[in-house]
Amino acid sequence: MNLPPLVQSFVLHFGEMGSRWGINRTVGQIYALLYVSPDPLNADQIVDALGISRSNVSMSLRELQAWNLVLLKHLPDDRRDFFTTPDDVWQILRTLAEERKKREVDPTLSVLREILMQQPASEAERHAQERMSEMHGLIERLTTWYEDVKQLETDRLATLLTLGAKVTKLLEAKDKIVSLGRSKRTTEKG
Repeated sequence: MNLPPLVQSFVLHFGEMGSRWGINRTVGQIYALLYVSPDPLNADQIVDALGISRSNVSMSLRELQAWNLVLLKHLPDDRRDFFTTPDDVWQILRTLAEERKKREVDPTLSVLREILMQQPASEAERHAQERMSEMHGLIERLTTWYEDVKQLETDRLATLLTLGAKVTKLLEAKDKIVSLGRSKRTTEKG
């Protein structure tokens, strides 16, 4: 690789993690390189920086485009395609979440819906359907939550993520307020 040591470490790590995330090593490396690059890069620059074949770069860039993770740029007086990533890390997160939902969650929900519409032929199938129904309900609930959260403005989303487990304290406080309200109404009636 023809990269500064700090950048090379990041690019190599992303390549290793890519295979764990379901993408190949080269796709992960190219994405990492584009993410940290101050300027858009063309395919030849990526080949030179990473020391990989032109065809591998082209296929990887197509995959990144299919995931909506890279942006195509054109520079004045240059006919080549240049690539970069969105500047907003929150936009990248939203894109990744949406693309994973389309590729992984939506097909699973479709299959579960189809299976749950079938009439079970045995006790084992009835039991399996009950379990699948629980899974379907959970995934539907998570999908509804995701649809709500993805509409949040970035500042609100950041605040929500910062809250973490503190959200449970808010819910406990709400429960106490509701309980006190019920107690007060009961006392007033009595």
